[in-house]
Amino acid sequence: MARYRIGIDVGGTFTDFVLVDMAETRLEFHKEPSVPDDPSAAVERGMRALAEGFGISLGDVELVVHGTTIGLNAIIQRRGARMALVVSKGNRDVLELARLRLPSSYDFTAPRESPLVPRDRVFEVGARMRSDGSVAEAPDAAELEALAAELRGARVDAVAVMLLNSYRDGSLERTVSDALRAALPEAQVSESSTIWPEVREYERCLVAALNAYIQPLMSGYFRRLEARVEAQGVAAPIYITANNGGTLSVATARERPIETALSGPASGVVASTRVGSVAGRAQLITFDMGGTSTDISICPAGVPEFTASTEVGDFPLMMPVVNVSAIGAGGGSILWVDAQGLLKVGPVSVGADPGPVCYGRGGTVPAITDCYLVLGIIDAARFLDGRMALDVEAARAALGGIADRLGFTGPHRAREVAAAALRVASAKMAAEITKLLAQAGVDPRRYSLLAYGGAGPTHANLLVREAGVRSVLIPTAPGTFCALGAILADVRRDYVRTAQHLIGPATVLDPAANGWPAIEALLGTLEREAAAWVSREGSLVGAHDFVVSFNLRYPSQAYELTVIVPMELRDGLNGGTVARLFHEEHHRRYGFSDPATPVQTTTIRLGVIGKVAPVDLPAAAAGTPEPSGRRGVWHDGRSIPVDVYPRSGVGAGALVRGPAIIEQADTTTFLLPGWQARADRLGTLCLTEDAEDTEDTGATEAPQPAEVDPA
Repeated sequence: MARYRIGIDVGGTFTDFVLVDMAETRLEFHKEPSVPDDPSAAVERGMRALAEGFGISLGDVELVVHGTTIGLNAIIQRRGARMALVVSKGNRDVLELARLRLPSSYDFTAPRESPLVPRDRVFEVGARMRSDGSVAEAPDAAELEALAAELRGARVDAVAVMLLNSYRDGSLERTVSDALRAALPEAQVSESSTIWPEVREYERCLVAALNAYIQPLMSGYFRRLEARVEAQGVAAPIYITANNGGTLSVATARERPIETALSGPASGVVASTRVGSVAGRAQLITFDMGGTSTDISICPAGVPEFTASTEVGDFPLMMPVVNVSAIGAGGGSILWVDAQGLLKVGPVSVGADPGPVCYGRGGTVPAITDCYLVLGIIDAARFLDGRMALDVEAARAALGGIADRLGFTGPHRAREVAAAALRVASAKMAAEITKLLAQAGVDPRRYSLLAYGGAGPTHANLLVREAGVRSVLIPTAPGTFCALGAILADVRRDYVRTAQHLIGPATVLDPAANGWPAIEALLGTLEREAAAWVSREGSLVGAHDFVVSFNLRYPSQAYELTVIVPMELRDGLNGGTVARLFHEEHHRRYGFSDPATPVQTTTIRLGVIGKVAPVDLPAAAAGTPEPSGRRGVWHDGRSIPVDVYPRSGVGAGALVRGPAIIEQADTTTFLLPGWQARADRLGTLCLTEDAEDTEDTGATEAPQPAEVDPA
């Protein structure tokens, strides 16, 4: 009987697995060393280990959800397909011109990014649409044959097609693409009107080009993945995590791999909102600290925030993604000394191979993980539950080299360097959190930091002391949290249409100028298209919902606000209601609005969410924590004795007071002096300062600091 689901997240150092037993509401976790040359090999080994370690039959698996950063890495490292770009005549320099912005406003010598497609592989064709959607120029068969011959001579593996104004009507673009597919069967072709039909030709061109750039690589990987999974006796469908926090079938991911490029961090945010809701904390800062970098996201209302303005490598991406900011400070971030003699951390990482010095794989440059070890925060003999022994002496020697360059002396110089490095890393991350919260106009004291990733719980308490955040949540399996998010996600895809119309109530808009009927018709078209797509995504997908949003502005404004229509307003939706929502959001964001002015729509967005039978998170058993030992930890310039607790013994309702260390197979939680950790019904740890944790204690809640008038 099909009863198991498996979530997989491929990272640079480890590939994480979560096994869900749907019949018994049970979760099991596993970490497998990644194989950078072929990540599917680690997937195969990890699934075999799941079967052997937990006594299951892989033939009983009903669903596999897989997250990967292969596409993202290919874009960042510029090792995608050899590709060409086809554009309308006169538009050959679309990638060269970009947005004509300086890379740095304060450095005139800063080099600009190299275009994704070199100019000698950009080809023009006599095909373009007018801005009203009519055909201005169309190529004949001879011109298309000549174009195909040029592309064949360029020996390309992929082609992107972007014709001017094709966001209005993609039929001409599809005609060109179909002709190229027929003439070049070995090449994969992506057209912008199919991938993302939104106004702004540079950004639309990039979406199509990026999709084509990684499509051959991703298609090959998905074939290997399917073959390896099938060889394990798994007949279940495979879904791929998406940038928007949802999942896609492998068939859709093959056609639209750009929608998976930023999916890894998104899965962790999805899981964070689920765990945060159970803990009663909707306002979250998600903190995913892995081996290479740290991903941070702000969730002000218990759901992920989205943005349509982000970057993939050197390039802007206009598709909706979960809003995540990455900074170069992870467990593998290196320590180094700059020309002025200052200690620096990151952004360069030691990677999975050779890894930190303490891994004993030939690494010579110390990293943050070496600092945790030398300070006593992590145990050399119990790392990864004892499956990987660490070399503390090698780490101490490497940190001693940094100490020499900094002029540190004395018997504790390696520890002092390690502590200084953690302060530097904390300051970098706190600065990023402070910036994000300031941009959102929110108070960090009202938020909880939800920490996951292999190093997140280890560093979280150090970070909140720097950032002014008052509480931390640590889920039960932080090291495999993104894999859990993958298996919790529903199927989702986003659709877009550019639609520039005036809307508003009859009191401010002449009925003849009201564009709402045209918008209603477009919404109906999108809903039918989305419903047809979700019906093809597999038998596990049940009912579906729509999420409708608009990009809106006052006439003559240069940029828009995105307004999401609440579900309760969807029935009978009209232009007056949408305009009112915009006025309210404009007033909330900028402090003023003008309800007597019509509102202009620029873009209609529709997301379709296909519901998958939900996963119930298991409740934790009650238990009284007992320390398994004690060790010295270097903190605030001295060694302090710290009790060590196994995470398995910290059951629901349990309380642990700091200083303490809570160890588990996938991470170590460091609890500072003056802080305490209480486990909720799922076993999630809530870290607060002693005076502030009043849950279930009968204590009086500490008074909140008075709000300060910014004036």
